[in-house]
Amino acid sequence: MIGAYLIGILFAIAGMIASGVLKSKFRKYSKIPVAGGLTGRDIAERMLRENGIHDVQVISVAGQLTDHYNPQNKTVNLSEGVYNSNSIAAAAVAAHECGHAVQHATGYAWLQLRSQLVPVVSVASQLVMWIILAGILLINTFPSLMLIGIVLFAATTLFSFVTLPVEFDASRRAIVWLNNSSVAGTMEMGYAKDALRWAASTYVVAALGSLATLLYYIMIYTSRR
Repeated sequence: MIGAYLIGILFAIAGMIASGVLKSKFRKYSKIPVAGGLTGRDIAERMLRENGIHDVQVISVAGQLTDHYNPQNKTVNLSEGVYNSNSIAAAAVAAHECGHAVQHATGYAWLQLRSQLVPVVSVASQLVMWIILAGILLINTFPSLMLIGIVLFAATTLFSFVTLPVEFDASRRAIVWLNNSSVAGTMEMGYAKDALRWAASTYVVAALGSLATLLYYIMIYTSRR
């Protein structure tokens, strides 16, 4: 049990390191311009257009690294530093988020599965820690409560792993498009790949950390019931 707990701590530390490196990479690549003066918005709109997608809007949202694609209202949401920036970091992020829009338009199975899990995970994430805590306190008198918490946490873990192919595929689509569109040169493409690779690493660490935590809760349940 202690081993699983320590593994969870190690993954938490790894997540913080990956997040820190990612922010450092994006600060560095945000200073490297792409040819033609194209901003993140320009790149996103061009990639959507060249993929035959005309019903998705590109908008600006507040925050840093808050970029995302919303399949509900079909919007590519770019943070202010990406939307208006003419940099390889902005190009990589904008193309990645448009990769999700392309997934949506083409019925990419993993994205559909993740979208189906969103309502379940939204509820589970709000309740799970309270139920787990109560389950640990009442493990000897009401073990079923702990089991309910484990099932809810398992749903969030599943969501983390379903997210991986979605994110990796979006990055793959982004790199292919950036390369074919000649938006970035050879050196800039290397920077874009590096930035997206580190972004993907945060999802991998989060998924593995969630799995380690799930195993820890299962060990508590099986050892004290």
